[in-house]
Amino acid sequence: MGLAASQARFLHLTGRKTNVEYEGQQVNQARTALANQSANYYNQLLTINVPTPPSTTDFTKVVYTFEEGQMSNQITFMVAKENGDYMVSYKSSWINDFAIKKDTANIVVGIENDNAQAGYEKFMLGGDTLRNVGDTEGFVFNADGSVKEYTGNDNYLKSQSAHELEGILQEEKEFSDELDKKYGENTWMVRYVENTSSGTYEAQFYSRDDLNKEYYNKFGGSESSIDYYYVGAEKESAEIKGVAARFGKDASGRYTSITIHADDPILATTYALKTDITTDQVAYENAMNQYYYNKNEYDQAIQQINAKIKLVQEEDRSLELKLRQLDTEQAAITQEFEAVQKVLEKNTENSFNLFG
Repeated sequence: MGLAASQARFLHLTGRKTNVEYEGQQVNQARTALANQSANYYNQLLTINVPTPPSTTDFTKVVYTFEEGQMSNQITFMVAKENGDYMVSYKSSWINDFAIKKDTANIVVGIENDNAQAGYEKFMLGGDTLRNVGDTEGFVFNADGSVKEYTGNDNYLKSQSAHELEGILQEEKEFSDELDKKYGENTWMVRYVENTSSGTYEAQFYSRDDLNKEYYNKFGGSESSIDYYYVGAEKESAEIKGVAARFGKDASGRYTSITIHADDPILATTYALKTDITTDQVAYENAMNQYYYNKNEYDQAIQQINAKIKLVQEEDRSLELKLRQLDTEQAAITQEFEAVQKVLEKNTENSFNLFG
């Protein structure tokens, strides 16, 4: 190889060597950026809160109850006072055997009066004609205004004595007054139905407004069922707030009794106190559902970040392979570069020796 050729090859290898070094620097910078990106992903993994399932102990509490006649009382709030007594609130529950309850009747039949424009005059259900509360048609009265007998078509009323009929009229009035208070003033209708289990008759009350608003087919039958009201047993409750109380304890410090109205010597009454451990199952199940939701979100977030890390790792492996190829090429260029450099030095030396 001549001097000129050696010099050209030397310059080419120098340029190629510089390019390979530059490409290597670019690859290393790209790998550094990927390393930073990967570190950010791992930091994100560290910042994600791992959901933990709820414990039943978090939804378990001590419940204090005491019985007061037919009422069951559960303490809902208590705070200690300076004198050692407490201020408590409690919820009382009892069964009201004479509560107003609502149910749905079967199809009611409307009977038109002489004036068709006026709609229906009578209403029937199960063969019984509904009677307006307070309507005394069929009742016969004594001179003093007391009921003598009933001569109408209601089989139940016909079976009652004069004294019982007076009681029925009074009960109907009182019940309709209660209905007015609870549901608004109305014209109430009533029928008496035999309870097949007890053999007694029970009153069913209907709102005349509801009956009039109902749609009736061409046969006079209502197109839907109609609500009625009756007297029945129902659980009721009320909360008593801010009552002074004093607790009695046993040797272990467990509450065993409670004195209500402890600040009043006349009203103060002591009751045995029961202690129960209860778990709010509904709240616990809601917490479990929330845990499953959070866990699903957590798993999805982990999977997404892991997928991104995997892509970064694959790209890094590709760059690493490219860097190895550049290292191999750089080694080959360096080896050839040194060989050409020796040839160039030898050619230069020979050329100058000609003039020596």
